[in-house]
Amino acid sequence: MENLWKMSQHGTKKRKLDRSTEDYVYFDSYSDVTIHEEMIADTVRTNTYRMGIFKNSKSIEGKVVLDVGAGTGVLSLFCAQAGARKVYAVEASSIADQAVRIVKLNQMEDTIEVIKATLETIELTEQVDVIVSEWMGYALLHESMLNSVIFARDKWLKPGGLILPSRADLYIAPINDLVVEGRLNFWNTVKAQYGVDMSCMTDFARKCIMNKDITVNPVTVEDVLSHPCKFAELDLNTITLEQLRDVRGVFSCRCFGSSSIHAFCVWFTVTFPAEEKALVLSTSPFKPETHWKQAVLYLDDAVDVMQDTKVEGEISLHPSEENSRHICIRVDYVIVRGMERAWSPVWRVCMRTLLEGHLQCGRIGELTDHPRCRRVCLFFRTDLEKCSITSLNAPQ
Repeated sequence: MENLWKMSQHGTKKRKLDRSTEDYVYFDSYSDVTIHEEMIADTVRTNTYRMGIFKNSKSIEGKVVLDVGAGTGVLSLFCAQAGARKVYAVEASSIADQAVRIVKLNQMEDTIEVIKATLETIELTEQVDVIVSEWMGYALLHESMLNSVIFARDKWLKPGGLILPSRADLYIAPINDLVVEGRLNFWNTVKAQYGVDMSCMTDFARKCIMNKDITVNPVTVEDVLSHPCKFAELDLNTITLEQLRDVRGVFSCRCFGSSSIHAFCVWFTVTFPAEEKALVLSTSPFKPETHWKQAVLYLDDAVDVMQDTKVEGEISLHPSEENSRHICIRVDYVIVRGMERAWSPVWRVCMRTLLEGHLQCGRIGELTDHPRCRRVCLFFRTDLEKCSITSLNAPQ
């Protein structure tokens, strides 16, 4: 099955924005205190960065540091406390004015220079030894701030310089969502309570809830249906802007028991190098919650699975066509039950792509069409010799 999810843009017209407008909208979102309160209050995030910086104090002491997207300047202050000779704190939003006040309050103005500008437009008088940045967005790549870190690395970082964090990993797992199940079932309970049958609302509710927006929600451990599957690894010392335009990988996992898959869950970790043991900041549902939570990709319909049912496929992340700072996630997946391999229902608009590019069968079966059928399902044998297509969910 092929599915494409986009980060929600509620309240905005979905038209392609020019880069200057994208940047204005992005930086303006960081001008309010709420987002900075959320980030600083995220103790997992802030303490891990603090420890990651202090664990690398030998590489920072007496050196020059560039803080990309400094915000309130907290990471710059950590670097100064770790002994940096000079810290350039680059922040394009108006919160830079508050960073200046915070730096002065902590008597670090001789060490930290706040530069209110976009990273790509600044000019420094020297190369830097260390780059530090909290660049991660939802599903890791939302907001595309990693692009600026790579730009800074290529232009300002000395050969062999240090990047904190230095690596990022992406994970996926199928999940069950009892809350969604309850919300959908709610419309079947209205008649018993009020004497009015609203069961016809269920399909509409499913379209609204299980849509193609990337939902950012905390996922509980109990809802995760398999072990985490890592599908991509980003080395910040070597990754290129071209590679960032399409981050992809494959996954294969086996379900823990009998349940229903409502969605896929995507999360990330970033790693700080250290002399003894690397330090990992994790946004996994198996770890304490962070403000990133997890990215949830709802399926059109729940899919029943059993113990050891295999779920495998390919996932890719790329910038949205409407706004390059927004992320799109595409998942092509298949569910394997014993000796049978079954593609889950797909939107008809994806049908042509599936037939042209994603099926490597020897023969394509006939499509049993229905003028009002919204989905098709593809079943094919594990030997891939034959493929048959059967229409599903035709309205009665």
